[in-house]
Amino acid sequence: MAHAPELAPSILAADFAHLADSVSAAEAGGATIVHVDVMDGHFVPNITIGPPVVKSLRKFTKLPLDCHLMVTDPDQFVPAFAEAGADWVSVHYEACRHLHRSLQLIAHHGMKAGIVINPATRVDVLTQILPMVHHVLIMSVNPGFGGQKFIPFSLDKIRQLSDLRSQLGLNFRIEVDGGVDMETVGQVVSAGADLLVSGSAIFGKGNATENARRMLEAARGAI
Repeated sequence: MAHAPELAPSILAADFAHLADSVSAAEAGGATIVHVDVMDGHFVPNITIGPPVVKSLRKFTKLPLDCHLMVTDPDQFVPAFAEAGADWVSVHYEACRHLHRSLQLIAHHGMKAGIVINPATRVDVLTQILPMVHHVLIMSVNPGFGGQKFIPFSLDKIRQLSDLRSQLGLNFRIEVDGGVDMETVGQVVSAGADLLVSGSAIFGKGNATENARRMLEAARGAI
């Protein structure tokens, strides 16, 4: 089942000194989810933010907080993100020794569970686990840094996942993260994605409210 596209601005590209204002600006432009990139400097070559920032954000927005854990041992951190107020938590297929257990743990703590796959990981490795997830996040860049260029073969993976969703009669969301901007968003939505993570294109230049509005208009025009 296809869903209407939604925008999930990535706060990795926002002004951390005025984070609540940045989120409010994107929300005013139609954003309906806040994407939180959590990096440990081990699974990916960068360190970002953790539960304290999520806890602070929770006080200032009612939008779902979509926490993408790019960490070596995600199970260790799931309870802390639940306590901080996260709504969605996604974990990497590549990082989980026991993915089924990790997804159960997220659900046990009252959050919606997602799976993430890196560019080099095939879609079909997820087939048996898809009934357990709220969303699948396809990385269209290698995780670790914002501002990277979209990897074109990601479109094939989005199409494959969309076809698989239809074949299995499932209703999970298809999220895409990496290089989603005004040049690529139409192709991404046409391929089957409905949760659009975008950081630099929203917060990098200009007005975040207007950038979000234009991005959503382009996404809806591609349906």
